[in-house]
Amino acid sequence: MVQNSNGQRPRGPVNDPKTGKFANAGAAAGGFVGAHGGSLVPPINVTVNNTKNAARAGGSRPHAEALLPSPEFTSPAQVRNYCNTLRAAAVTLSIEVAMGAEILKGVLSAVPDPEGRAFGSRIRARKVARKMQRSADALRDAAKNAAATYSTFQQEFEEEINRVRHRARKPQQPVMNWAQQ
Repeated sequence: MVQNSNGQRPRGPVNDPKTGKFANAGAAAGGFVGAHGGSLVPPINVTVNNTKNAARAGGSRPHAEALLPSPEFTSPAQVRNYCNTLRAAAVTLSIEVAMGAEILKGVLSAVPDPEGRAFGSRIRARKVARKMQRSADALRDAAKNAAATYSTFQQEFEEEINRVRHRARKPQQPVMNWAQQ
């Protein structure tokens, strides 16, 4: 019988590709920490969110695994919402990918060099992780460009936005209540 660290049986099959996708991530991270002895390794938390069956507002079609809203740009609010959601997703992903690059570099540097060079494994690990770090940098740039998109939209269409804004909301002026004395 398989038990976890609490002495309980796991809820689902551990090797099921759908539900137990990250079941051994903690064990792998623990093995990595144990292999490096006294080196400083941050704790690793793995969070899995299943959004495949979540109810969708407005009945819009799912796309891009529901990370972004549908690209319907019929109002300035929808442009702002899309750009803000894209920026937030790109920032989160860039942090995750950068952390993954550091973990990958640490894991690969522990693999012995086949030629026995002193720092050969660190050099090879750095070359591999550099590509993933570039992906993290590209995601960070995507977040910046998403924010810049909405800013440019506001600048370029300022006249149209202000024309509708003034018509939509008339300023409320204080009303004098003469009955209250």
